[in-house]
Amino acid sequence: MAADNQGHRAGPFKQKNKSHKTGRHRSKSQIDTQHKGRVNAKSLSKRARKELNKINRRHQAHQRRQKRRDEILSKRRCVGGRDTAPHLVVVLGLYEECTPSHIVKHLLECDDNLVVYPTNNELIFDVSVPRFNKRFTFLCPPNNLSAILDAAKVADSLLCVVSPTEGIDGWGETCLTCLFAQGLPATTLVIQGLSEIPIKKRSEQKKQIQKILERRFPEQKLYPLDNAQEGVMLLRHLGEQKLNVVRWRDTRPHLMARNVTFQPSEQDNTVGTLKVSGFVRGCALSVNSLVHLPGLGDYQLQQIDMPPDPCPLNSKGSRKKGKGDSMAVDTEEANSMEEGAKVLGVADPSKQESLDSEAIPDPMEGEQTWPTEEELAEAEAALQEQTQKITKRVPKGTSEYQAAWIVDSGDEEDEDDDSDEDDDEEADGMEGGSDEEESDEEKASIAETDDMEYETISITEGKTVHWDDNYDEEQETAMLEKYRAERMNEMFPDEIDTPTDISARKRFARYRGLKSFRTSPWDPKENLPLDYARIFQFENFNRTKKRVLAEERQSTAEPGWYVTLHIANVPKSFIGDHDARIPLVIFGMLPHEQKMSVLHFAIKRYHVNPEPIKSKERLLFQVGYRRFTACPVFSQHSLGDKHKYDRFLPKETMTVASVYAPILFPPATVLMFKEQQDGSHSLIATGTLHGVHPDRIVAKKVVLSGHPLKIINKQAIVRYMFFNREDIMWFKPVELHTKWGRRGHIKEPLGTHGHMKCIFDGKLKSQDTILMNLYKRVYPKWTYDVVNTRHVNLTPAILDDQYHSRKIAEALEIDME
Repeated sequence: MAADNQGHRAGPFKQKNKSHKTGRHRSKSQIDTQHKGRVNAKSLSKRARKELNKINRRHQAHQRRQKRRDEILSKRRCVGGRDTAPHLVVVLGLYEECTPSHIVKHLLECDDNLVVYPTNNELIFDVSVPRFNKRFTFLCPPNNLSAILDAAKVADSLLCVVSPTEGIDGWGETCLTCLFAQGLPATTLVIQGLSEIPIKKRSEQKKQIQKILERRFPEQKLYPLDNAQEGVMLLRHLGEQKLNVVRWRDTRPHLMARNVTFQPSEQDNTVGTLKVSGFVRGCALSVNSLVHLPGLGDYQLQQIDMPPDPCPLNSKGSRKKGKGDSMAVDTEEANSMEEGAKVLGVADPSKQESLDSEAIPDPMEGEQTWPTEEELAEAEAALQEQTQKITKRVPKGTSEYQAAWIVDSGDEEDEDDDSDEDDDEEADGMEGGSDEEESDEEKASIAETDDMEYETISITEGKTVHWDDNYDEEQETAMLEKYRAERMNEMFPDEIDTPTDISARKRFARYRGLKSFRTSPWDPKENLPLDYARIFQFENFNRTKKRVLAEERQSTAEPGWYVTLHIANVPKSFIGDHDARIPLVIFGMLPHEQKMSVLHFAIKRYHVNPEPIKSKERLLFQVGYRRFTACPVFSQHSLGDKHKYDRFLPKETMTVASVYAPILFPPATVLMFKEQQDGSHSLIATGTLHGVHPDRIVAKKVVLSGHPLKIINKQAIVRYMFFNREDIMWFKPVELHTKWGRRGHIKEPLGTHGHMKCIFDGKLKSQDTILMNLYKRVYPKWTYDVVNTRHVNLTPAILDDQYHSRKIAEALEIDME
């Protein structure tokens, strides 16, 4: 027993390892001993977080996939079902000869069980497909860009029809460019007429068309539509395809008008209540929120009704309604909609959004104290000194106000006689003998110009061209001057000549010099214009945007409901100008989106249109759901707190356009159009909403140039930058630089004719140019106008005319060079 209980004893050869040395740090056991069981809160939270094993991680990934799959299915089921809005499909022809209504009629004939519902609009087709338990609304907008853009704003799917011979023409390219810039819904490509091509060339032709479409749609399949079986497959694809997310649209309630009526007001016949019926899409709509009418502005709601659904999902329908049945059902449905409408909500004046878009400026806001009697006496004495009576010789009948503006040139000549006597004598000597010759030459040149103008106008023979019918010589001359000004701005950016008839300190009184454009301070609140008192500004715009988009608002109508909106105080002229062929799209507005502020758009020039666009030129904007005209100010899209002003819209780089406009929460897309002389529009630029920041500084830069007269080591005598001594002393603190990288400053003026001594950090070259940079802040003009901006006048015929005129303008520009 004793031998069994005896333990093992280590021998002399047992390995003895060194103990671990923690050095200056304590070991973990020592730390636990000193803490005596106390645990830090941070380490406690880490221990409470358990790491998942392999099986649990696999389950968690499966749950994520299932959640994502359910979200996709819920989005797919939110349209086209029994209790949801019909699947809205916009049929768009990507070539001029396409007729979208023929495509829809071919789809309606592919299945005998389809149920077609009657509508008041010949461009809208309501269809119920019992085979797929879906219902569709096909919309065929006319070949007008505004109709296509408005239809695509509310579309769930876009059915693009391509030509079997050329694929996409110029009109289709323009439409796709605008749709991609606005936000493209789920797209399906269809080709009709491929069966008419010979069998041997059919596969090759289809490959060529697919190669053309790869640039725009790299992963899209091309669906043929030549028989009934292909039509059924296309309907199945439309009902099951994945829908794209257009964020600026899905965050706001919107509907497409199916029925529009106007009820005049009893008090005033010029305004009334506009009743618009349609399916609510996007998110829920509140009766106390504002809605936007395109071409008019923002309006309040009076009431929201819920009439019966005009196209319910009929899963048991087995016949197609004929024309006689359609008219009878149409009358019955119209009567039942008026009788069986359910009132969902009435506006509450205490909770309604206000229509106030501008802040009311207080003219006495800047006044701090009332002037004292001493200050009033001093002001009156100064006024008496300024209003001393001066005798002047003026023409008979001149009033006192007119005489105040007449400058007596005798005094000015006496002051400058001593300084300019020698120069005047030399100039008189050189010019005296050539007065008669110049007068003869002027008469001859005037006669020649008269003959040239007469000859230009009198040439009307030969074959007339369509472009010459609307030829305007003044317009062409103005356009040529814009081309030359843009070219000069590219060759000599921001350089201007110092005026000789007015002093530079008066001409550039609002300008300042900066040591560094990037780091020099500039207070964004100084010397603001009066228009800034009319706008709204957020303390933190991004925080307000997150709060507005995340908060839950009171809902009166849920998405998918068929409702009738009663819009109050709408002008009677709106219903008179309403065209049933162009879709009427109404958007509900988020809080604060009716208030005016300074909006900045990050845009890029459309490469097809080379026409120069100058800053503060009136353009047509489409920003999200809004259309308006304004005169933007262009500036560079750069980092920092100051941004350089651009005189023309750049052709290659991104730029920022700033305007006064109602607030819009990003993301939002931007399209810019220019109105031509004939009333048509052309696409200028596309982009997105950059932000709403009134404090963004746009600085206009001017460069004054001078030339070295004498160079002595690091010193130089410079001329032609200024033309009098006072201007040199005024701009003496501003730093100078040269085109070859030298930097310096003005030391002192020399004489009275604008010569000055300058010191630089190195010796100048004789061919170098001395420059001075001056800056001033530029603000946009209050030119916002929303009236008569509903339509973008651009059709295939107008696009062809613009193409030919662009080619003629390019040829003229080459000839001028």
